[in-house]
Amino acid sequence: MTAAAELIRARAPGFQPALGIVLGSGLGALADRVEGAVRIAYADLPGFPPAGVSGHAGALVLGRLGGLAVAVLAGRAHYYEHGNPNEMREAIATLAALGCGSLLLTNAAGSLRTEVGPGRVMLITDHINWSGFNPLIGTAGDRRFVGMTGAYDRDLAGRLRRIGLAEAVDLAEGVYMWFSGPSFETPAEIRMARVLGADAVGMSTVPEVILARYCGLKVAALSMITNLGAGMADEELSHQQTKTEAAKGAARFERLVTALCADLAETEA
Repeated sequence: MTAAAELIRARAPGFQPALGIVLGSGLGALADRVEGAVRIAYADLPGFPPAGVSGHAGALVLGRLGGLAVAVLAGRAHYYEHGNPNEMREAIATLAALGCGSLLLTNAAGSLRTEVGPGRVMLITDHINWSGFNPLIGTAGDRRFVGMTGAYDRDLAGRLRRIGLAEAVDLAEGVYMWFSGPSFETPAEIRMARVLGADAVGMSTVPEVILARYCGLKVAALSMITNLGAGMADEELSHQQTKTEAAKGAARFERLVTALCADLAETEA
């Protein structure tokens, strides 16, 4: 039991989330839809990262979404903030300690496919850790050798595909490549990423997938596409653009995630 988990249990006695949700840049409004919410600032939770990026609230929100008990991480730490890929370890370990079995990760990303433009949601089916950094470096014991063949859970992915069709969300699919940031990629790096088989690029998510699998959580991940990769359109990229475009697609994203929660709640019943 982590110290943070003990504090959470004192603030929300008997609460056990079925699903953890990590909200990416511009997607924080989903936390406001949680019913019966208990909100705890990261600053009050031992080991949780400070909120250091605009568009990330830095709070844990406990309650129900679509009838499902959820723990929403409204904001994440990024490698580029601290130079440490392990910053989200305590937060994810705390979800596992609370009895959470699955984790839905979300992010804002740049598309490498012209037909998948801003406003589309992409289901991540696999990733490429281009940064080379790993949150398990320095971890002792054989558990650190985490298999990543099935990193993205097939059942959760199947549910999201089915829900996408039912909710009229034009869900793309593809491989996410992690760059360390905070600078955006160059046009040459985008051309390389396309050759290597990436469909989208971003500055997060991969460390959390590795940590979640280390903690035994099932994982699904969604990218909100906010731009085309560098050199694919006549514009310079910016974080403001990321937040603005993510917010434009937030309703579609929220509908998909809420429907996933309702589907999982129905399975639990």
